[in-house]
Amino acid sequence: MPRVSAARELLASREDVWHFISEPRHFADWWPGVAAVEPDRRGFAEGARWTVRANERPTLFRRSGYGGTLHVRAVNPPRRFAWTLTGDRLDAELLLEETGPDRTRALLEVSAAWLVSFPRSLPRRALTRLHDLCQTADAL
Repeated sequence: MPRVSAARELLASREDVWHFISEPRHFADWWPGVAAVEPDRRGFAEGARWTVRANERPTLFRRSGYGGTLHVRAVNPPRRFAWTLTGDRLDAELLLEETGPDRTRALLEVSAAWLVSFPRSLPRRALTRLHDLCQTADAL
């Protein structure tokens, strides 16, 4: 199973970062290629299923604006968020570790089945977007 990870220090407290990522509609703000998220009635809870609409360009195997489901596999506040993107057939896990009063180390691991290809830069790009959002006080 191909697996890629990235880590980044975020300039915000772990509670602030958790508060931001625990709003399902914010997922589209930091996860590359996602245009919109429609959470189910459970919201940000283990077992929830969110409808995801992507904004990526069409490829040989995918049309533009494809949809899929995000299945929330684990939520352990304020430390761990794990999910599966069914449209991309990716598993992801975000771990947050407090490193100071206003500092959080984020570790993002993405894996997929052997025959599924995904950009190796995906975790790094996601954490860069999350980092940039943490720089804006109004975002959190």
